[in-house]
Amino acid sequence: MEAKVRQRLLKALAVVDEHGTVGTRLVDDAQRLYKRVTSFIAQGLIHSAADEEALEVACFALQLPMRDSQLLPAGKLGRTNLRERVEQAAELLVTIISKDADENLLDRVTRLLLEIPHRMPVLDEAKLLADVVNLDDFGVIGLIMRSIQLGLQGAGLSQIIDSTEKREQYGYWEARLKDGFHFEAVRQIAQRRLERARQVHKLLLDELSGDQP
Repeated sequence: MEAKVRQRLLKALAVVDEHGTVGTRLVDDAQRLYKRVTSFIAQGLIHSAADEEALEVACFALQLPMRDSQLLPAGKLGRTNLRERVEQAAELLVTIISKDADENLLDRVTRLLLEIPHRMPVLDEAKLLADVVNLDDFGVIGLIMRSIQLGLQGAGLSQIIDSTEKREQYGYWEARLKDGFHFEAVRQIAQRRLERARQVHKLLLDELSGDQP
């Protein structure tokens, strides 16, 4: 990523909410997503000539809508609508970096972002980034991120646990494992994460019920 573009995005993501709070949460999330992307590319999930510049910018752009909890409210199961998120990300990205990024890069990143929610994206990069974003819904990371998102909207521990239980009742995880991934290797990681998260959820329930000595 070019230095001017990076600086613009770092500055934009330094403010993590609509109240002007300064922190590293969104930058950390962007870097974590991109690290996972490059790891999967190194494993050969997609071709070695992947557009890594567009992927890196897209990872940062995906955090832009997360600065405003009212802009992308979580649904009743605690999940942000992916289509709305990428559309907002593409719009905000153009506003923030259009003066510093060339038109070709903006076109590549915008196309990549808007393909993410499609059932069968044309770009391999979009398939990979979709899997990386969806993977964040699983495991302890997913539980923590869901807690942050719901907490920003005023929910407490009971509401967070309730959203997790509803996911189990509605068969949410089975549906997500079936339809949420393009690559089998990523689906298997999600399955392992889910098993660990269920163990953590059980511990939380035990503590809340007072069953633990």
